[in-house]
Amino acid sequence: MRLELRGITKRFGALVANDHIDLVVAPGEIHCLLGENGAGKSTLMNVLYGLYQADEGQILLDDEVRTFDGPGDAMAAGIGMVHQHFMLVPVFTVAENVMLGHESTRAGGVLDLDSARDRVTEIAGRFGFHVDPDAVVEDLPVGVQQRVEIIKALSRDADVLVFDEPTAVLTPQETDELMAIMRQLRDEGAAIVFITHKLREVRAVADRITVVRHGKVVGEASPTATDGELASLMVGRAVQLTVRKDAPRPTESELVVSDLRVTGADGQVLVDDVSFTVRGGEVLAVAGVQGNGQTELTEALVGLQGSVSGSVRLDGKELVGRSVRRILQSGVGFVPEDRSEDGLVGEFTIAENLVLDRTDGPPFVRRGALQLATRDEFAREKVAEYDVRTQGIETRVGRLSGGNQQKVVLARELSRELRLLVAAQPTRGVDVGSIEFIHKRIVETRDTGIPVVVVSTELDEAVALADRIMVMYRGRVVGIVPATTPRDVLGLMMAGVPPEEASGTDPENEGDVA
Repeated sequence: MRLELRGITKRFGALVANDHIDLVVAPGEIHCLLGENGAGKSTLMNVLYGLYQADEGQILLDDEVRTFDGPGDAMAAGIGMVHQHFMLVPVFTVAENVMLGHESTRAGGVLDLDSARDRVTEIAGRFGFHVDPDAVVEDLPVGVQQRVEIIKALSRDADVLVFDEPTAVLTPQETDELMAIMRQLRDEGAAIVFITHKLREVRAVADRITVVRHGKVVGEASPTATDGELASLMVGRAVQLTVRKDAPRPTESELVVSDLRVTGADGQVLVDDVSFTVRGGEVLAVAGVQGNGQTELTEALVGLQGSVSGSVRLDGKELVGRSVRRILQSGVGFVPEDRSEDGLVGEFTIAENLVLDRTDGPPFVRRGALQLATRDEFAREKVAEYDVRTQGIETRVGRLSGGNQQKVVLARELSRELRLLVAAQPTRGVDVGSIEFIHKRIVETRDTGIPVVVVSTELDEAVALADRIMVMYRGRVVGIVPATTPRDVLGLMMAGVPPEEASGTDPENEGDVA
């Protein structure tokens, strides 16, 4: 089935998310829609899938104009979508999820689960998925859950398949397997739209590439284009993609974490007896698929988790049991993974956000009074130093782009007298140009002799920034290995395989192994 989008425009108030976008996807083709987070890619696909209604433009299938009032209409027309965030009911079985919304019954109104099981078995066998139709979804690994999403789409005879950022929760090996599945589907005649911002994946699997920036199509590229060429199209200027750093120069400063355990409100152990050391002048990158305890670990380091046992010592002083304010005052800079929720107050100005947790004394408060002139001078200096693109320091932070918001967070956290930097997902939702800037600042912080902990689910970023890499799986440390460790070994570790087994070698002299 041939898909064509003509002049698709979608507005949300004054924001034009899609601006007269044209796109053609042929049968037997993987067409990559490449762009930064917020470029309008997912909005465009949600219009195609009937989740949004376009304000202007047309959707054509095999040259016939079609209108979809909801996902049901799109599915009936042969369009399937594999969402970034799985649309599965965790407590249902695979077969129940596959038939959900398209239930068939036998005599007496009993659900015909046998036919759903047969359909799952047939599609799984076709692709070598090894999926049990009677398995409960919440008991399945993330990679298998994604296969269930694909089976769901194929069970409805989809001829056009949309994969929306499908690798966000996969290990490198699972990503490679997904790419193989996409190629197989293409070879069987499916028209595939692959939405991503990851250049490595684009070049590995795309037949054609359309680049979207600020809601508009800005060009097409060949899969043979370099990462630099693709990044330049995405951003609109040349960018440096390689993180440049010298060998680490360790200092006496250090962070020592011993037997750290974090327990959730329901009693579940989220961080399980984690121990590691980060020396001054070193970046320890924490890698792993999202949801394996990394968030809780970083929050425990800065006092944001309630039920914590074990020890976190910074330069010999215990941090466990201290308040968040006292930990920050002791010289800990914290870049949270969700800047909107935990890092900034959107309705506050840039100047106000830059001193959020520093209004309890000099230089910004004297005798109980906020020193506005001092604050504003500081804000102007940081806006210039961190290249925050804004009309002025009185601009509300919520009006800034994601990259500029992240620069405000970094400016605040790196401007204190640091003894430790903890950065969680420091470039999530940030444009390529800002990523370049943020990476440079993290390396500069490390080079001042400060211990740095970076958590990233982007393996390329973890490898680029790290001096050593700590891999987490289900709340535990699988191993701590050099940044030179091969990607395939790191990928196996992200699935819980110990480093010595993943590499097939003795771990001695390969770094500290936990």
